[in-house]
Amino acid sequence: MAPAGLLLVVAAGAWVWMVSRWGGMPAMPGTMGLGLATFLAAWTLMMVAMMLPATARVAALYARTINVHRTSRMAVFTVGYLLVWAAAGLPAYALAAGLGRAGRLPPAAAAAVAAALFAISGIYQLTPLKDRCLARCRSPVGLMLRYASYPRASRDLRAGAHHGAYCLGCCWSLMLLLAAFGVMNLWAMLVLAAVITAEKLAPLGRLVARAVAIASIVLAVAVFWVPALAPGLTGGQMTGM
Repeated sequence: MAPAGLLLVVAAGAWVWMVSRWGGMPAMPGTMGLGLATFLAAWTLMMVAMMLPATARVAALYARTINVHRTSRMAVFTVGYLLVWAAAGLPAYALAAGLGRAGRLPPAAAAAVAAALFAISGIYQLTPLKDRCLARCRSPVGLMLRYASYPRASRDLRAGAHHGAYCLGCCWSLMLLLAAFGVMNLWAMLVLAAVITAEKLAPLGRLVARAVAIASIVLAVAVFWVPALAPGLTGGQMTGM
């Protein structure tokens, strides 16, 4: 099976596990009572499900540069990529723990926190840094030349981590939305995974990124009147506004 196909199979397996584990559960604030180690394990599994499909193009290109031991080397590349996202789980845990306390704030204050998250995500989507990282993910040919210069012993791990860093720079603002929607909200994860894949692989991916920016900014305003838009923070309570 081609490397891109293998990534899709692994991602599908992660989705099946998450649906069987969390399917039907309502959105909950904070870390859902998970300790750090359990949260990081769940977070990494989420990243496997959400991010690997969008990495198929880069994986396919990188695989073409490998002549021997392709499967094992691509596994190392994928591990390097996921290590970056696993590390991102540390600040994600700290943020989720802090926002779990925000869920106990008065409804209007919780809505204000949700609005800030939506606004930060939307504004970042319009920044040059977002554009630069998205460009590397959409057109990774230049990266292949860089990776060819890495020492062979560490090439696959470093290449995966390097691409993971660009991917994190591209998508962290979208993951921030999970704090508002609920970290383990499967519907939100599914929609965001589709958005991430479209941004990176669709011909109009840049337009998708702009549309998400506008939608996030609209949500930043609307959440004051419809708190249920951010169930991970407001619990759907009405603010009385």
